[in-house]
Amino acid sequence: MKIYTRTGDEGTTGLFGGRRVRKTNPRVEAYGAVDELNAVLGLAASVLDDEALRDQLLAIQNRLFDVGADIATPPDAKAGDWLHRVPSAWVSELEADIDTLQSGLPALAAFILPGGTSAAAALHMARTACRRAERRLLAATESGEPIGEPVPRYLNRLSDYLFVAARAANASAGVDDVTVARD
Repeated sequence: MKIYTRTGDEGTTGLFGGRRVRKTNPRVEAYGAVDELNAVLGLAASVLDDEALRDQLLAIQNRLFDVGADIATPPDAKAGDWLHRVPSAWVSELEADIDTLQSGLPALAAFILPGGTSAAAALHMARTACRRAERRLLAATESGEPIGEPVPRYLNRLSDYLFVAARAANASAGVDDVTVARD
């Protein structure tokens, strides 16, 4: 299979279902930001020592593949059985994971700076990439692109999860969170 098709050389790409749009289309920007988030999560997982947390990130990466496909497939497009729309249950599952991770952490007493371990810093990078993906998704919906209702909620909750996961990565390594210094 060839990697290049040359069909995008003029600045267009195909959505799932066949419609061609500009590569600057808000829908394309949104699923591109999700793809970037997935890559940052791969980086975070590669430097993470905590195996259980790494397994959670791998599961999230797989779900992000489905999130991107959901965004790339307009509701009226004909899609095969390969398409998995984002269910609301994924949001609830993230909330349960957040609660579990947070139960083993000290209470927040100060603002947290991105840092500590390399893994925590990478998870904070993923959190900011997730927030950007969420903003791109909201811009797409505001421009009139129909997107399934659970998708923005999933990305919003995922950024919360990544914040707590960064704290958990530090705690797992025995490193304190880096907090904002107050003079």
